[in-house]
Amino acid sequence: MYNLLVMEAPAKAANEAVFDSKPRGRTVPILETVLPVDGYPRHLVIFKIGASKFWQVRCRVAGITHRKSTRSQSIHVARHFAREFYQQLLADRFIEKTELLISSRDAINVAPARVAEQSPVLDASLARDSSSRPKFIGYADHLVRNEQARVARGEYTRRSLMVLCNRLDSVILPKLGQYQVADISYLVLQNFANSLSEQFTSVTVSQYLIAVRKVLSLAVTSGAIPSLPELPKVKAKTNSRGPFTPTEYWQLLRASRALCGQPAPDDVNSLRTRYGLRSSDHTVPPDLAWVIGFMVNSFIRPSDLKTLKHKHVEIVNNSHTYLRLTLPVTKSHDKPIVTLQPAVRIYRLLTAHHHRQDLANPNDYLFLPQHKDRAYAARVLAYYFNCVMAETGLKHGAHGQPRSLYSLRHSSITFRLLYGHGIDVLTLARNARTGVDMINRHYASTLTAEQNIGILQSRRPRGSKT
Repeated sequence: MYNLLVMEAPAKAANEAVFDSKPRGRTVPILETVLPVDGYPRHLVIFKIGASKFWQVRCRVAGITHRKSTRSQSIHVARHFAREFYQQLLADRFIEKTELLISSRDAINVAPARVAEQSPVLDASLARDSSSRPKFIGYADHLVRNEQARVARGEYTRRSLMVLCNRLDSVILPKLGQYQVADISYLVLQNFANSLSEQFTSVTVSQYLIAVRKVLSLAVTSGAIPSLPELPKVKAKTNSRGPFTPTEYWQLLRASRALCGQPAPDDVNSLRTRYGLRSSDHTVPPDLAWVIGFMVNSFIRPSDLKTLKHKHVEIVNNSHTYLRLTLPVTKSHDKPIVTLQPAVRIYRLLTAHHHRQDLANPNDYLFLPQHKDRAYAARVLAYYFNCVMAETGLKHGAHGQPRSLYSLRHSSITFRLLYGHGIDVLTLARNARTGVDMINRHYASTLTAEQNIGILQSRRPRGSKT
């Protein structure tokens, strides 16, 4: 009897035909329009719905999903709105958590032993009744406000502020927030660093300690403590991106030219959902081969690919032929970059190609100029460069270093150190918009003395002055 009842078709409501005739899900995101926001968590997306002509934004913060209309039909405005919306949510969460911690200080002062049990980093110094003394969390709040003012003045990037807030909010304040700044000693900081070492790399631990030092430095400036406590020394072991050898560089060039116009290894649905690429970008663009050759012969960073326009490029013909790149300021460097001669030929080829689509005007971008959303253009280039590395088996260096577009910049500087006759490291560093120390620590870290055996064994001509 039970089985018969289960298999019976459910009775239809009298008005079911009316509801069946109406479209459903007009507030459900249209799958084809869901796009991530570059540089932010994958749960921050923009999309469209059938019930509105405007782009919508959705993200998840502290376990709560937030959704809002951008009130704009422009995808560029929508992406900007999404970034601002997400940053405001993070700021609100930070302030809310800060107020919660401050409101609980009385309970902490009354029952310090209970707090010490909850946080392994806290020590017996909290047992003293010192509620009138300034706490770490208060100076952390002052630091964030100061950095917000620096962002408004253009002295500090908004993304760096977000990183600082995330580090304070997620790790530092829960462990050090309720300390009086005068009670933060070397032992406290060493315990803090040891607890971080259980879940983070040495590089990440050192970055958290830098944020702690910023807060304590503000306390010193304010007169709350006479001097900075000694910070634990964490040896940050950096793994420099592996450069390509000349043979590998030529393999990449040949593969990118051979794959030009070929479909991507992933299907259209995977491109959209996993990588945020549109179906119109389902084939390898010709720009990829030009990017590979141009970066190796121009010392630029991958971020420069997003901003480099024709108005920034000047062909110079004198005793040497090269390009002068007057790029926007990057990492406090504003001096022009001069390229090697092969970059001139690459520039002329890509200019001729894009001129046929009327995309080689002074304000047009050099690479993928059809995409005005430059974060998206960078994502397209990074994806297809990764595909070429997978095709050639060059995704990792000889010592297992992961490679990316940045490895082309490493190759550019490394090739000059290897094959440039009497190259001056200071001149190379300035032209590449970096420092001599960075070249020694990262770009030249893979070089050996044997690779420059000719220079080591060279001799001055007889009779020359020292």
